[in-house]
Amino acid sequence: MQVVILGNGITGVSAAIALRALRPDWGITIVSGESTYHYSRPALMYVFMGHMRYQETKPFPDSFWSEQGLELVRAWVQRIDTEARVLECLGGTKIHYDRLLLATGSRSNKFGWPGQDLMGVQGLYNLMDLRLLAANAERAKRAVLVGGGLIGVELAEMLKTRGIGVTFLVRETSYWNNVLPPEESSMINELLREEGIDLRLETELGEILDDGTGRCRGVRTKGGEEISCEIVGLTAGVSPNLSALLDSGIPCGRGILVDAQLKTQVDHVWAAGDCAEIVTDGEGGNLLQQVWYTGKAQGELVAHSLAGEDVSYTPRTWFNSAKFFDLEYQVYGSVPPQKGEENQHFWLDKDRKKSLRIVEKDGRVLGIQVMGMRLRHLVCEAWLNEGKSMEYVLAHLLEADFDPEFFSRSLIREVQA
Repeated sequence: MQVVILGNGITGVSAAIALRALRPDWGITIVSGESTYHYSRPALMYVFMGHMRYQETKPFPDSFWSEQGLELVRAWVQRIDTEARVLECLGGTKIHYDRLLLATGSRSNKFGWPGQDLMGVQGLYNLMDLRLLAANAERAKRAVLVGGGLIGVELAEMLKTRGIGVTFLVRETSYWNNVLPPEESSMINELLREEGIDLRLETELGEILDDGTGRCRGVRTKGGEEISCEIVGLTAGVSPNLSALLDSGIPCGRGILVDAQLKTQVDHVWAAGDCAEIVTDGEGGNLLQQVWYTGKAQGELVAHSLAGEDVSYTPRTWFNSAKFFDLEYQVYGSVPPQKGEENQHFWLDKDRKKSLRIVEKDGRVLGIQVMGMRLRHLVCEAWLNEGKSMEYVLAHLLEADFDPEFFSRSLIREVQA
């Protein structure tokens, strides 16, 4: 049996490693045009800022893959022939498979802005984007970032380390307020401005301006204001990367349509991770999950499905984390941006650098969100899964502290008050 995995991100490599343990005699090939070896995508910003070398972003030594009997192929796939079970690559190479896993990840969103394909305009998702940014930064004095998501803040921090001024265009009334409650969103607004970021709320991109040579010279907002810049960062989210699926006959919606076993509607093709859209019958519509830990979980499960086992993907308790410059952010479970019928406990310390929010309904904690602190993932997840009350969680907060050695007991007492 020959299994080919298209994509060497966290989903693809998690699937390959798990499948090798399940089927030691199968052939397993990982194909990627971006890089030969798997690397940690979240670490790209630290390479740009000089905190890490690219070699240090690779979780496994280069020898690991051959030792595991995993073949690595560096190639860009242009077309998938599902009838012949062949991947057709740039340059004419053809890769045959018996079973195929699509783990193609995401790509930066573009929304048809005039000038979006000019030189100096880019997203930040992969290794090619990082190299492009390094080249663009050499001639830049100012950048305009479009979109108020997590990638935009990462890019702002990266550019700031190179002495490049940053203007941040956010169409909402407050940063990321479609995700964060008002208090936490306001904390980020304040932080960005303290860091010297020119944050423009309720401001949308109209067009990107050409300097006459095919390179951007600035932007014009929908309000008519022109802002000069040499870099335009498109950071308004990501969408599934479906570029290799043209004319493949594999059904897609927003992403590649799969069932609970992560099988597509083509019987020898699976999909998992950022690119997969799990078809559900529930009220919330199909499931599209695009964070690191869900990609890893789907990769591990799809290995069992590829091996012929009867498995079904059940999402774990929702979790996400990030850093806004030096400000930690974690969320567990459901924390709505607008308060509804649920009961909420919200604490904000006096310097507005730390906060805790606990959401409870019908005596069960549904969500926990912290800013400026870190909590233990397994502890918080257990509280939610076990339906603990808000009183219980507040009384046992110290159990979730990530680093008790440096933790202030007085801070816990203030949170509990």
